[in-house]
Amino acid sequence: MKIEISLSGKPHQVELVQVGERMQCIIDGAPLEADAVNIAPGIYSVLIERESFEARIERQGRDLRVYVANQEWLAKVRDPREWRRIRAGTGAAEGRQNVVAPMPGKVLRVLVQSGEAVEAKQGLFVVEAMKMQNEIRSPKAGKVERLLVTEGQSVNAGETLAVIN
Repeated sequence: MKIEISLSGKPHQVELVQVGERMQCIIDGAPLEADAVNIAPGIYSVLIERESFEARIERQGRDLRVYVANQEWLAKVRDPREWRRIRAGTGAAEGRQNVVAPMPGKVLRVLVQSGEAVEAKQGLFVVEAMKMQNEIRSPKAGKVERLLVTEGQSVNAGETLAVIN
């Protein structure tokens, strides 16, 4: 998965690659040994090349405010998949939509049931990847036609988790 992160206005290309059981982080083309554990809501213990940090992250709309070692950064995360949807001019998704795992991980929680009505951007699943919890949201308002995974199940990147109609 490739994303662009702008830290205090400076853009960085970040790629997450599955290597065996671990995820490798490549920042601006350079591999980085890193590991992170969510120790409390919005607080992470981060190990970067054998140096430990505590990071606190606060949401500010679509952006993040990141605090590490008495320093503060504004992080703007841009996902290329979002750009493709915007550039395609589709606005809201239409028709039957497959909800897929954006990265390999483990389904921690299923937040909806088959047949349930959902709103656009409503949380459907919580998937753990790289020891971080990621909420997978509905691409459109509609009805959960099918759930294809259960809590505790491992999933691969691109694997369909649910169908929304």
